[in-house]
Amino acid sequence: MVNNVRLTQRLPPVYKYDEDRLLSDIREYIDDTYDQHYSYNNFQATEFIMDSGHGEGFCIGNIMKYAQRYGKKNGKDRKDLLKVIHYGIMALYNHDQQRLYKEHEEDIR
Repeated sequence: MVNNVRLTQRLPPVYKYDEDRLLSDIREYIDDTYDQHYSYNNFQATEFIMDSGHGEGFCIGNIMKYAQRYGKKNGKDRKDLLKVIHYGIMALYNHDQQRLYKEHEEDIR
């Protein structure tokens, strides 16, 4: 007990669907993409798209593209699912950034 507050350590959950392993795979996949992408002065095209205000449509479009491609081009390619997840993460980032921008914009007024 510290200052009359009981500190409890939460045990990690027992994952039913290998989420811990899959999250590790996703992180490894994303890390690898940073070495693969075409860039101009260390900026990826995705950054220009996001910065120009088209991030949401770009990410959602790519999620749809790779989800529809799964099972067709190259069969059931695991990389297509990893791309769906990666673009989903970028869409979440874009969502959060837009929300912060709107909150900051309201504070300025």
